[in-house]
Amino acid sequence: MTSPTLRPLEADATVEQLPRRSTLDSVIFSGVFGLLLFNPLAFGAVEPWSIFILEWSASLLFVLWALRQAKSGELLVVWNPLFPPILIFAALVALQVITGRTAYRYETLSSALLYGAYGLLCFLAVQCLRRTSQVKTLAIVVPVYGFAVAMFALIQSMSSNNKLYWLRMPRSGGWIYGPYVNHNHYAGLMEMLAPIPLVFALTRNARGPRRTLAAIAAATMSGTIFLSGSRGGMAAFAVQMAILAGILISQRKGRRVALLFGVFLVIGVALLAWLGGGELARRMASIHTEARAELSGGLRMTVNRDALKMFAHKPWLGWGLGVFPDIYPQFRTFHTNFFVNEAHDDYLQLLVEMGGLGFATMLWFVIVMYRGALKKLGNWPEDINGAVALAAMLAATGILVHSFVDFNLQIPANAALFYVMCIVATLETRFGQSRRKVARRQ
Repeated sequence: MTSPTLRPLEADATVEQLPRRSTLDSVIFSGVFGLLLFNPLAFGAVEPWSIFILEWSASLLFVLWALRQAKSGELLVVWNPLFPPILIFAALVALQVITGRTAYRYETLSSALLYGAYGLLCFLAVQCLRRTSQVKTLAIVVPVYGFAVAMFALIQSMSSNNKLYWLRMPRSGGWIYGPYVNHNHYAGLMEMLAPIPLVFALTRNARGPRRTLAAIAAATMSGTIFLSGSRGGMAAFAVQMAILAGILISQRKGRRVALLFGVFLVIGVALLAWLGGGELARRMASIHTEARAELSGGLRMTVNRDALKMFAHKPWLGWGLGVFPDIYPQFRTFHTNFFVNEAHDDYLQLLVEMGGLGFATMLWFVIVMYRGALKKLGNWPEDINGAVALAAMLAATGILVHSFVDFNLQIPANAALFYVMCIVATLETRFGQSRRKVARRQ
């Protein structure tokens, strides 16, 4: 075997320069994205058995990738600009464990294994997502999957017996929507899936019935964010649409794209009015009252204030990855019979568990993601690379906004999909160019 080679796939790479596809390549590609789509169906992958499947499947896929490299006789690793912050974050977690800075070593090690699975999926996504045909496959599979999950959520909400899949009663109760115990986490899933068919419908690659079906799928998925009753989801989706509208206006795209975007919004509003207008109106009317109650001393704001006190005690390296529910009772300033397992603010929880250094690494990660995505948006309706970056960036933005008021990134299914979306947003330009290069040379 030759010495390891690290290189990005160049924008002008030809078909001949791509490694020859093998059965293992197809297995790894299908395994990575199949696992990402399986996790939400397994109640968000929050239970020990589903976490086991996530961690071991990611490890097995990595072993298959290593075998593929060994079989080819060359170690080819495609680089991504998000790898450095990921590696620094891993080093900080290792430092917590090695130096004994974590308050609960076992919990930090368990969380490190889960984050390791996220990292492996991100790494493998970069290595295996290399061909335009794969993007076109995902452009079909993801909307069909998202539409199916959204329709299931609608049907279940209309005929609910307060059980997941009409069969399983949650142990601690909850506001069930779709395959999730918590309706906010269902909304988080749809925030990441809905931009894919929406952006696809606005590109030149979608024509005729495919464009119509993609728009309907996007509108249905988006509508269920509102019908789920998640206020954080509604706000996040509104920000996503505002960003997309801002991009359309700033780039002065043609009337066709603007018209299609307007049609999507009309379809979405019509679906909302038809499927759940009354319930949605009641939920929207409660937003101001409930938000005011929280800000004046509601549970979430109290937890957030307590979390800031926790951060002040260990501001640099934090208390340890994954230990928030174990440490929080020492700082809780109110009486309750409920177990507060998360901070309901992913940013505050990161501050508590990873300290200022971990938080700074997160900011680095987010800045690199946006910088990598934005530079490819110049002609996204025509360029598949720009369309992929835009869809992934909008998906990540939804979770980043929602994380101010909830804990989607503590749900393994949503966290894994979020990190892979960030990686996809920063992929080097590689799609839709190789065949044109070959054609010009002939």
